[in-house]
Amino acid sequence: QVQLRESGGGSVQAGGSLRLSCVHPRITFTNYPMGWFRQAPGKELEFVGSINWNGSVTDYADSVKGRFAISRDNAKNTMYLQMNVLKPEDTAVYYCALDWTQKLGVTISGDEYDYWGQGTQVTVSS
Repeated sequence: QVQLRESGGGSVQAGGSLRLSCVHPRITFTNYPMGWFRQAPGKELEFVGSINWNGSVTDYADSVKGRFAISRDNAKNTMYLQMNVLKPEDTAVYYCALDWTQKLGVTISGDEYDYWGQGTQVTVSS
């Protein structure tokens, strides 16, 4: 079973930055779109952003546009989420996901993702 692994979460004050990473030690991500989602306590899973197979296309939720950036290094089999100007409302468990479908674009819907990580906690204090 494909189990992605997130890292880089933690606690930060509002206005600060964190960078999350997503990796799998054995499979190759190269041909597949990937994404980030988050879930705050008592709320539904929320789309954060997605990146296509080679990083040429990205898409973001309006709530994070201009503050978050997704990138990937296929040579290292790793995807990143750079989070800047963090706000208390960004507090959530963040999950990375892999859509096991070869295509040119990004994937927005969580239902289309096939594999997920266990999540990493991000806490932003005011």
